[in-house]
This record gives sequence, C-alpha cells and structure tokens, in this order.
Amino acid sequence: MAPADLDGSHGRRVVWAAFIIAVFGWGVGFYGPGVYLAALNRSHGWPIATISLAITAHFLMSAVLITVVPDAYRRFGAASITAVGAACTAAGAVAWTNAQEIWQLVPALLLSGAGWSAMSGAALNLIVAPWFERDRPKAISTAFNGASIGGLLFAPLWTALIAHAGLAAAGPLVALATVGVICPVAWAVLRRAPPVTASKATPPTPRRALLGQPRFVTMSAAFALGLFVQIGLFAHLIARLEPALGATIAALAISLATLCAVLGRTLMGWLLGEHDRRLAAATNFLMQAAGTLLLAFSDRMAPLALGCMLFGLGAGNLTSLPPLIAQGEFRPADTGAVVALVTAIPGGVRFRSRHLRRIARDHRRLYRGIRGRCGASSRRRGHRCPGPPLVTEVLMSWRGPDEVASTAGTDARPRTILALRGTQKLKPQLILLRT
Repeated sequence: MAPADLDGSHGRRVVWAAFIIAVFGWGVGFYGPGVYLAALNRSHGWPIATISLAITAHFLMSAVLITVVPDAYRRFGAASITAVGAACTAAGAVAWTNAQEIWQLVPALLLSGAGWSAMSGAALNLIVAPWFERDRPKAISTAFNGASIGGLLFAPLWTALIAHAGLAAAGPLVALATVGVICPVAWAVLRRAPPVTASKATPPTPRRALLGQPRFVTMSAAFALGLFVQIGLFAHLIARLEPALGATIAALAISLATLCAVLGRTLMGWLLGEHDRRLAAATNFLMQAAGTLLLAFSDRMAPLALGCMLFGLGAGNLTSLPPLIAQGEFRPADTGAVVALVTAIPGGVRFRSRHLRRIARDHRRLYRGIRGRCGASSRRRGHRCPGPPLVTEVLMSWRGPDEVASTAGTDARPRTILALRGTQKLKPQLILLRT
C-alpha cells in the first residue's frame, strides 16, 4: 500500500514550488494576453481583430503543446521543463510588449504559448502528483490556489507598471521577475526525482486508446462545458451585478466570489479524501448551477450575493478536480497524459465558441430591442422585462478580452465597458475571476 505522502518533507516543498510557478504562470501566461491586447491597441492603433487572432493562436498553440508535456517531463525532468517554460514566458512577455510591427506578434505568440504550456494546470499536476497518493487532493488544491493569487497580484501589477514605466518597460520587468524567481525555485526544488513505484514504471497507454475510453470522454466533456460556462459567466458578471447593486457593491461581490473560489478549492482538497470524486464533481456542478440561477433571476442583494458565493465556491474546483478524478480512474502511468488532454480540450472549445457567439449576438440584438421598448413602463409598474433564453445569455457572456476591448468605443454596455477599461479598481477583479 502506498504511503500517504511518498516523501513528506520534500513533497511539501514541491507543493509550494508549484504554487509559486502557478502565480507566475497564470499572472503572465494567462492574464498577460488580455493586457497586451488593450495596450497594443492603445499604443499602436492595431486592429483588435488582428491582435485577438494572435492571442487565440497563443492559446491554441499552448493547447497543442500541453499534450506532449508529459512526455517532455519524463524525458527531461520537471526542473528543466519548468526553467525552459519560465524563459519562454519571459521572452514572450518582452516580445509582446515591445512589438513594433504586427508580424512581430508571431514570434511573440510562439514564445508565450510554449511558456504557458509548461506552466499551466497540466504542468502543475505533473510536478505535484508523483509525490502524493492519499494526500494528493490537499497538495493539488494548494498548488492550484497559486493561480488565483497570480491574478490577484499580477492584474494590478501589470496596470501599475504600464502606467508608470510604459508598455515597453513593463514586459522586461515582469520577465526579469519571472526568470529570477522561477528558475532558482525549479533548480533548488524540482531537480530531485520523485520516488518511482512499480505501477509508475509501467509504459503509458497510447493517447489514441485513451481518447476512445468512455470514462475519459465523459470527464473531458463535462469539464470542457463547465469551463465554457464558467469563464463566460465571470466575464459577464460585472455587467449583471452593476445595474442591480451599483459599481462599488458589484466590485465587492466579485471579490467575494474570488475568495470563495480559493476557499472552495481548499475545502475540497481537505475534505475529499477517498470519497467518490465524480460524485464530488457532480455536486460541484449542481452548486454552480444553483448560483447561476440566483444570478440570472434575482435583483435583490442577498440572493445575488449568495449566487456569487455558490458559483465561486465551485469555480476553483473545475481546474483541480480533473487531476484527482484521473488519479482514481486511470493507471499512474497514464494520469499525466489524461490531465494534459483534459486541459487541452477546453482551449479548442473556447476557439470554436466564437462561431456560437455570432449566432447568439444576432438573437441578443432582437432581445435588446424588445427590452428597450418595454423597459421603462414595466419597471414603473413593478414588472420585469423578459430576458433572453439562458443558453443565449451563456453564449453572449463568453467574451474574451479581445471582445471587451473591441466594444470599448461603442454604445453597447457603456458603463460596464468604461468600468472595465477606465478604472484600475474593477479591471483586476474581473480578470482575477477568469482563473
């Protein structure tokens, strides 16, 4: 029987090293592209569509590379791959922020995409999982909380650096911090190989065979759709809360959801143990569904706050539960590949969702016209205007940073867009919630 922690003292150091990697990985690799989009459009006047295409390519490339990360870890080790990932992330940040011609975004996205693939959730699982068996839920939840902390720290950091030092200087400063922190941590902690058990020494199952297994299909489909809805709701959340609660209370409600995401992931890690992990995931989805219903159909403060709490409590678990389900249902030799594939699939779903949003946008224009005609008189009588179907709301809410920036100069949702792009108070909180 495997011990609870294959190496207690060093395993804990590995967890905190992964936490630090997550802080920089998400802070630069995940949140950085949204910063580059607005800053490059503002400083060079490049079309939003062109920059957003480069950002899409950044995430698509990382999704492809994530599928080969497990093989790279087995061949070169966690320390080497993490150091290379930090170097690519840093070089990508410099390339993005110092691009003077549009074609220079191509090498920038290649570098940043490679870096993000080596510091994403799949990489964190590969770093932490080999050191733990029974206590893996606690270890995974602790490491993944670094993603939320990365948004909390880097969102205002990017804003402050660009405001005071300029875009061209902000990238090198963040790059220097990334390499200066991640490379020493990787060298000091991750060079030591984890214990190898007999089960882990067996050859992995070919990926084609994994993709055809029903347990993989059901898990990847569920979490891909869950992430599809989650990122969309968080991107739309401030627009939903501000009319009912005001800008200040809406910002506090979003912060509450963020804190609940960290709390929910931590509680899941400590309480899950050997319980049925698919049942825990189903309960997590139901809790988020209840929160979504409260956010969709209530205008009072208490139900909206409860909706933020319920949805937030499940938000962090959508990234930390797949590695734990994979641990219980697949061989140890296959767990890393399964998690990498499950992580890569939502990237493709996010790309294909653009076509769905175009359909939903046409329906939303019709809805806006109906609501505009009935709005004032209905509110005076105490009635609410009918809203669009829930599916349309979800599709419309799936807005990436490119679409937020592209509407900044239009009349659509002027208060929301100005709040996102015109103040430093609300923007970091919205970005943080896309973890």
